[in-house]
Amino acid sequence: MTTTETRSVLLRTAIPGPRSQELLARREAAVAAGLGRATPIAVAEAHGAIVTDVDGNRLLDFVSGIGTLAVGHCPPEVSAAIQAQAERMIHFSALVGTYEPYVALCERLNGAVPISGPCKTLLANSGAEAVENAIKIARAATGRPAILVFEGAYHGRTLLTLTLTSRTFFKKRFGPFAPEVYRAPFPYAYRMGVSEEQATEQCWAAFERMLVAGVDPDTIAAVLIEPVQGEGGFIPVPAEFMRRLRGFCDRNGSLLIADEVQSGFGRTGTLFAIEQTGVEPDLIVSAKSLAAGMPLAATIGRATAMDAAHYGGVGGTYGGNPLACVAALATLDIIERDQLPTRARAIGAQIRARLAPLLDAEGPGPLVGDIRGLGAMLALEFVTDRNSRTPAPAQSVLDILSRALQHGLIVMRAGLYANCIRLLVPLVISDEQLDEGLEILIDAIRG
Repeated sequence: MTTTETRSVLLRTAIPGPRSQELLARREAAVAAGLGRATPIAVAEAHGAIVTDVDGNRLLDFVSGIGTLAVGHCPPEVSAAIQAQAERMIHFSALVGTYEPYVALCERLNGAVPISGPCKTLLANSGAEAVENAIKIARAATGRPAILVFEGAYHGRTLLTLTLTSRTFFKKRFGPFAPEVYRAPFPYAYRMGVSEEQATEQCWAAFERMLVAGVDPDTIAAVLIEPVQGEGGFIPVPAEFMRRLRGFCDRNGSLLIADEVQSGFGRTGTLFAIEQTGVEPDLIVSAKSLAAGMPLAATIGRATAMDAAHYGGVGGTYGGNPLACVAALATLDIIERDQLPTRARAIGAQIRARLAPLLDAEGPGPLVGDIRGLGAMLALEFVTDRNSRTPAPAQSVLDILSRALQHGLIVMRAGLYANCIRLLVPLVISDEQLDEGLEILIDAIRG
């Protein structure tokens, strides 16, 4: 147990407090209603794993900006790099000229990705934009139009990336969608009720049927997959399934694109999650924890593919902004210096050990049916019955999140059925802070 003197959580008001409620009312009046929010808190400042709201409440953050803050909130090295760069140059645009932080970051990323041979990088503002760049590059490199994606995938909210995204909740009334996107079953062993090996065999059989009944293989430019599905429920791709995708792409002349927007930069216990499958992709898409919260994304891949787009065919006004680039360089320094992939594995082990008893526990509310993920990218899936694995109602999971928030822990949902709780703690969190947050979460689950 964490003593009162050493607790990170400090609650001065109910959540949300009066000042948070005032700011929420202003948001409701001023901001488009379609912008969702996971919590009713209004944040004043944040450092490390701790968030302080406008009412002075101190909370633990197990969301990290949806996986954006592997190095925590406001790491001093990143803040200093941004401040120093802001005094020299805030913006110029790589479409206009060249500046050292852009080139230095691309060089660093080219050497960091698990892709053999010469690599090149294109910087952008968001994961969705980087995915779109990857699709354009794959089409240019292969001369083909079709993109193959998977059930449960999340790749963004622009028109093309929303087409690639699986969950229908995000798509309501936004169609028609982009053409030449085909969706295959994903080996989600828990929900299929089979072993990982059986899920791989069943989904591979469906994949091969698709090549006969769904899309001509000769038209497939790329296979796009998350090595660990994010929004879909933190489901790692079985290594054998990934190996078979690599084999198909090699035989078919298609590119394999790994979407590591949420799983990249140490979160899963390796710098990139796909490293744990032993498979090399042709392109990697990254964002989120790349720049400690600054808007930055990267499409990185084999130089032969990356150079396929015509001169002037890719880019954007703000892509690779100098402030974001220096933030990313400082972030990579922290990840390497503090061995955060190793820390992620230790965090994951600590979480699993604390939460494992919930797999057998009964209670008045939903039951924990599965705990899964890689490293410190973990999720709990809730069901109404462990034998049938019926997804728990979304509201029952929201109730757990609400109870956790009332006691000072910020957590968030995931999953196709919105019946999972995702855990994305900052990798700089202390063991004591992690234990304190897990204590709150367990109490919230038990009701």
